[in-house]
Amino acid sequence: MNIIIKTATINAVLTALYVSTISTFFFYIPKIFDNSKPDTVFAPIMMLSLLVFSVALVGALIFGRPMLWYLDGKKKEAISLFFYTLGAFLIITIIALLALFLGR
Repeated sequence: MNIIIKTATINAVLTALYVSTISTFFFYIPKIFDNSKPDTVFAPIMMLSLLVFSVALVGALIFGRPMLWYLDGKKKEAISLFFYTLGAFLIITIIALLALFLGR
C-alpha cells in the first residue's frame, strides 16, 4: 500500500507542476511577446496541439500505471492507485484554491 500512496503522490504532484507551468506560460506570454501583430492560423494550431499534448501527458500520469496494473491482473491495486492519485490531486487543487482566495 505504501508504494501506491507514493506513486499516487508523485503522479499528482507532476500533474500539478505541469498545469502550473502551462498556466504560468499563458499568463506571461502576452507580456513577453509583441501583441500588436495580427493573428494567424498558427495560434489555433498551437492551442489544439497543446491540448492534445496535455490530454496525453495528464492521461498518462493519472491513468497510465493504473491501466497497466489493471491489465496485469492487479485490479485492486490499480483501482486504489487511481483513486489515491485523484485524491492527492484534489488535495493539491483545494490547497491552490485556498491560496487563491485567502491571498486576496
